[in-house]
Amino acid sequence: MKFSLFFEMQLADPTRESERQIFHDSVEQAVLADRLGYHAVWAVEHHGLREYAHSSAPEVFLSFVAARTENVRVGHGVTLTAHRYNHPIRIAERVATLDILSGGRVNWGSGKSGTRTEQHAFETDIPALADQWLEAQRLIPRIWSEDVVEWKGDFFDIPPTQVVPKPVQSPHPPMFAACSTPSSSVQAGELGLGALNFSAGTQKKLTDRVRRYREAVASADPVGAAVTDHYACTPMSTVLEDDRRACEYGFRGAAYFWQSQMKYYGGEQRPTGPLHADAGPLGEEDLKRAMDERLAPDAPLTGVIGSPEICRRQIERFEEAGVDELILVMQMGTVPHEIVMESIRTFGEQVLPHFPDRT
Repeated sequence: MKFSLFFEMQLADPTRESERQIFHDSVEQAVLADRLGYHAVWAVEHHGLREYAHSSAPEVFLSFVAARTENVRVGHGVTLTAHRYNHPIRIAERVATLDILSGGRVNWGSGKSGTRTEQHAFETDIPALADQWLEAQRLIPRIWSEDVVEWKGDFFDIPPTQVVPKPVQSPHPPMFAACSTPSSSVQAGELGLGALNFSAGTQKKLTDRVRRYREAVASADPVGAAVTDHYACTPMSTVLEDDRRACEYGFRGAAYFWQSQMKYYGGEQRPTGPLHADAGPLGEEDLKRAMDERLAPDAPLTGVIGSPEICRRQIERFEEAGVDELILVMQMGTVPHEIVMESIRTFGEQVLPHFPDRT
């Protein structure tokens, strides 16, 4: 199993000063992850989600990380890929450039965005988003592999063009897709794409979802020149020596993460004011209940939170379900930078060595 970090650059009470600081903090966290042997650093692309994600230019952040690190892979998780967000030629050029400068360390994921904030801001054709995304999946690997690319589709009409540069990974960087439902995981498998999933549901449901993804991969009609058979989950995570202390920070951070996400993703609204998503620290009874339920057989697999020993047991359940990579969400809006750094170090030193990468 592989272990990585996930960056939304989330702020529970954003100011101009805290916004500037979160970028520098995130780079410091990524550099520490590289030193400790984490597999990858993944960054989102979101726009206008003020209390959920400030990572609107991941290509810049990941380039900065690549320049400061040696081994950790740099992942787009994801690039918004439908027509009005980013043109496929520009995506192909940026990813190829980063692949060159990082020495072939890029993972590229794509998605459509499920928020009305982003869809309306970019004047997207909402009913056409899925079809635009799919056409871009077929076009971008062609751009990476062909000296002269020509394309005439439903949404893109490109005359013969020499698009440069080309990536250094052969045949191209691994391709992934954001998967918010079981059916989207199956679609990713059918297209030969790796699956990037938020962690939700019980171990039984996750096992079934991974199984269905593997079946789809086995009969894939890949959009690219290679199949990426890789199922990843993004659990909320805080790992500290003191189990209770980890839970105090981790469960509050996870609650803020999900509540702020639902404010933007949960309907037709386009919030522009304070979300009031931080409910504060958990009360004594709620905290005890959450701690007791972490390892229950029917508990949702949504987090890796607690002491190293508890977290190793939680990870074993993901491993049993067939998950290939945990992209740990340690940077959450209410969790201070120094706690994130302590968590990254504790996990890297006391949990990661128990799960050697067998690939």
